[in-house]
Amino acid sequence: MENPFWDNLRYEFGRLQGRSLIIAGGVWVFVLALGLLCAFGVIDIPGGREAEAPATPTVEATSEGIMLPTPTPEPTQEIVLPSPTASPVGLDPLPWGDFGYGIAAHGILMPYYTMDQVAYQLGFNWVKQQVRWDHFSSGPGQMDWSGYDAMIDAANERGLNVMLSVVGAPDWSRTYFDDNPEAAPPDDFALYADFLGEMVERYQGRIHAIEVWNEQNLDREWDTAEGVNAEQYVELLRLAYQAIKSRDPNIIVISGALSPVGGSATDPANPNRVIYMDDFLYMQQMIDAGFLRYADCVGAHHNGYNIGPNVPWDAVPNDPNAIFRGPFDNPHHSWSFYSTLWGYHELISQAGYNTPLCITEFGWASSEGFGGYPPDFEFAQDNTLEEQGQWAVEAFQSMREWGFVHLAFLWNLDYSYKGGLGPTDPNAPYSILDLDGAARPAYGMLGQMPKIP
Repeated sequence: MENPFWDNLRYEFGRLQGRSLIIAGGVWVFVLALGLLCAFGVIDIPGGREAEAPATPTVEATSEGIMLPTPTPEPTQEIVLPSPTASPVGLDPLPWGDFGYGIAAHGILMPYYTMDQVAYQLGFNWVKQQVRWDHFSSGPGQMDWSGYDAMIDAANERGLNVMLSVVGAPDWSRTYFDDNPEAAPPDDFALYADFLGEMVERYQGRIHAIEVWNEQNLDREWDTAEGVNAEQYVELLRLAYQAIKSRDPNIIVISGALSPVGGSATDPANPNRVIYMDDFLYMQQMIDAGFLRYADCVGAHHNGYNIGPNVPWDAVPNDPNAIFRGPFDNPHHSWSFYSTLWGYHELISQAGYNTPLCITEFGWASSEGFGGYPPDFEFAQDNTLEEQGQWAVEAFQSMREWGFVHLAFLWNLDYSYKGGLGPTDPNAPYSILDLDGAARPAYGMLGQMPKIP
């Protein structure tokens, strides 16, 4: 019988299969050497929870056969936490609970090994997994959950909180199609709410937050005949909130994070159809439509570009050597991590709410060591691997100090080598593992970073 889950994964995992014998030999040599060194006290296994860390990588049995993980990467020894961003002390408790340190991972590939990295080596307490409804649902009421089952089991066994970001309506649920290959909502928003309800019931008590859609201010994510529309999104969020809370009131409902963009535009062929909208404008329209009544946390994204996390948009020092000139030559809030997040917080506060932010994607891309970069990602050339790690640590510490961020998820752990597309994959330069699955400097820096609840 065909298994659509594994059919979808064959493309992404094809490169890894071709090297299985080499990887197998390398893993056994690595495990043997590591065991001897540990037995004689020469080295310690790095990890956030030392007593629980497994002695060897997990080997998974799947319908494709045996998947041998890349040997556990060790942080670079010379990496230390940068002194300007020493861990804050004496912080007040957050009104909505502990601060969550999270990372987005491609957890449906090698889930047990991946969750070991998140929990034991990075020492994080949250993990994000995107759920593609469109990729794994072949018809109404049909969904292949097998990969998500394994990922959620692995995360729960390691004490991780799970956040699922649910996107993409299947073809059977919508009638509008154009040349846009990305995500779109269903014609009937109740179908999405029903799917979320089914998901919550399946994983009762084992998922802890759900992000309702993603970057809906772009038509590549909200591809409808009417274009992007904040009021329509809020209706989807309302139905989703009710479906989730009626089944598990403890799940944190996160509104779909907006994409920071420096303006708005309409379709040249249809001036009434908005194809993307300034995130501050879209956020205000969501507020006017009442979305804060249906969100426990406001989702937000920022990719950092080529400036640090505490640089306001109107105080960016010129870098004459920068290849990507956006923040320096065309100032706007969308370039700045600091200004974007503080701007959202101000809009929420002005509306009379104290709803926290959940940063469901943030990070800094670096193409150093990759021998290439994705098209239109010139800023990845400006960031060194050292800066990638330093800025990620600084961002986590700053968000905890600011006091209005509840959860933060770094983008990303491992899309670099699990995507199989090489250095031109737009997700790859953000990864803290390299194209072979070995640790980049940020991996060690984040593992050493103190986590303040």
